[in-house]
Amino acid sequence: MAGGPKVAILGAGSVGCFIGGAWAAARVPVTFVGRARLAADIAEHGLTVSDYRGWHAHLAPGEVDYRCEPQALEEAQVIALCVKSGDTAQAAEQVAEHATQGTLVISFQNGVSNVDVLEQALGGRFEVARGMVPYNVAYLGEGRFHKGVAGDLYAEQRAGAPALADAVGAGPAAIKFSGDMLGLAWGKLLINLNNAVNALSGRMLREELKRRDYRRVFAASMREGLDLLKRAEIEPVTVGPISPRALPRIVSTPDWLFNTLFLRRWKIDAKARSSMADDLAAGRKTEIDFLNGELVRLAERLQADAPVNRAIVELVRKAEAGAGPLSPSALRREALGR
Repeated sequence: MAGGPKVAILGAGSVGCFIGGAWAAARVPVTFVGRARLAADIAEHGLTVSDYRGWHAHLAPGEVDYRCEPQALEEAQVIALCVKSGDTAQAAEQVAEHATQGTLVISFQNGVSNVDVLEQALGGRFEVARGMVPYNVAYLGEGRFHKGVAGDLYAEQRAGAPALADAVGAGPAAIKFSGDMLGLAWGKLLINLNNAVNALSGRMLREELKRRDYRRVFAASMREGLDLLKRAEIEPVTVGPISPRALPRIVSTPDWLFNTLFLRRWKIDAKARSSMADDLAAGRKTEIDFLNGELVRLAERLQADAPVNRAIVELVRKAEAGAGPLSPSALRREALGR
């Protein structure tokens, strides 16, 4: 029997379909709102969600309420916002027009600025909460969505959130709560700096991380980000088993050490890749402005510079325009100048 608050996943792409599918498998009533392409795919094949541990759930086509119009938000008691960061303002307009005032809106999006956009657009009419997704989800076709990296969702403990967490339970899309979601958002952003490296490499996540020159670019972008956050008196919270300040040193280690000691301990399977890699493959605009670009803007506010992250933003822009993948040494030279 279904239980828990009625949920709408607004922006039901890879991450939204995995989260919503895992919640629906736990008998939470979920409505998906997304693109016609995925609606047709799921109408034919149903929705299958899986993770790196071997967990698997399948919902038949008739069990999935996937729609393409924002009117589907009308009955939702909780809206899980999973749209790309560049679409946040438009999503806020849809929420304001179609959802019931007082509905809880949780931003499960990349970057740190989305909640500010939502607060400005929705005012005090809706309960807005910051959320965080620490894992990658790959779309495998035929309605299949795979969580390839370990981690739990986090959210602010606002009204309605505990009831949802209780209904979801301890499954692969479980929800945990934090009193410092902004710090978590910055901690996640630092880890997400590898999204651009992965996308520019043209490789699956595990294969990209095996190459030291790719990791050197990731580490340099993180170090630059940590320096900027220190100047801004922002303390990033640890996301995962390794602190943000220790991670650049670890990923910079030689291949023989990193691959045998560290990579084996990280729960990353062969199907995992970044959402930015998916966007480039599909010819979509990426979220680079809300990841590495966020640090470039922070540097500008501090009257400082962020040359590594600025170079990565420019490289992703070229990739969006059709430039091909970069080898490890080519990306190192382009991003680091050496």
